[in-house]
Amino acid sequence: MKVAYIFRNDMSATFQLATMILPQLEQGNLGVEVVGMMFFDDNVYSLSSESEIGQRLSAVAEKQNILLMICDQCALRRGMATGDFSQCGSGEVKAKNTVNGVIAGCFPQLYSALAGNMPDQVITL
Repeated sequence: MKVAYIFRNDMSATFQLATMILPQLEQGNLGVEVVGMMFFDDNVYSLSSESEIGQRLSAVAEKQNILLMICDQCALRRGMATGDFSQCGSGEVKAKNTVNGVIAGCFPQLYSALAGNMPDQVITL
């Protein structure tokens, strides 16, 4: 089964991702294929270039072909993207100061990025 995760709630990236999902991905025993992860609000900080969680996740994502996306508007508000709010949802906002492989976008970009590798389930944490 293929899944995509949306990290929406406070601390879901530093709790559920960092202490449960990521270790299981690293050990190869999560039990599903993860095709994408979308990060909202303060969860975007877990993908900063200085984050240990982000560095570990970036390495796993590269090996396992996992999409890593930060909300463009959330990233702009936190200094983790270039562009302006009028560009949100257009694909023109670019992630900055993040670990390798992270892109910024909104739902249109998420749907497009996952189109070639659609999840069977989307899990919001």
